[in-house]
Amino acid sequence: MINPADIANFKEKSAYLQGNIKSIPDFPKPGILFRDITSLCEDKKAFTLCIDLLYEIFKDSAIDKIVCAEARGFVFGAPLAYRLGAGLVLVRKPGKLPRAVISEHYDLEYGQNVLQVNLDAIKPGERVLVLDDLLATGGTVEAMIKLVRRLKGEVVAAGFVLELFDLGAAERLRKNCQVEVVSLVKFPGH
Repeated sequence: MINPADIANFKEKSAYLQGNIKSIPDFPKPGILFRDITSLCEDKKAFTLCIDLLYEIFKDSAIDKIVCAEARGFVFGAPLAYRLGAGLVLVRKPGKLPRAVISEHYDLEYGQNVLQVNLDAIKPGERVLVLDDLLATGGTVEAMIKLVRRLKGEVVAAGFVLELFDLGAAERLRKNCQVEVVSLVKFPGH
């Protein structure tokens, strides 16, 4: 894995991505400043740059599979898996996968949620990149890491397009899951 700071003009490229993420006040409820990643996807230069940067970071990591959660994680996971020559593993909510699955429960701010993955999606020893669009509190990605490890996969890193840095999830993932965290763009969280 390459440190993003070692990529030529990374700060400028990250700033371009950041400039293409719209901030929507009071969505989905009052007091929340929502960072809208779909505006980045709508800009062909920004979307291409995003996938290119992720590729540069992980191209030498011998990734066998990319694990991503529905739905926005799929948007970034699929083109990156193609570029890396890796398989794509879809993590979904209950009842969406037709084969035998394993489940992982995780806490949300107000309750719990469940993620599932196909029981045969990852073979023991496969090198896995866990990828999502956004790192906020870290519950979703921690559940994905647990699913990968239950299937005996090796988590190489957790990658994100956008990180809400002051929520502290990256440091918790490093400490609690012993996984490297990489984000292309960082915003304060609300």
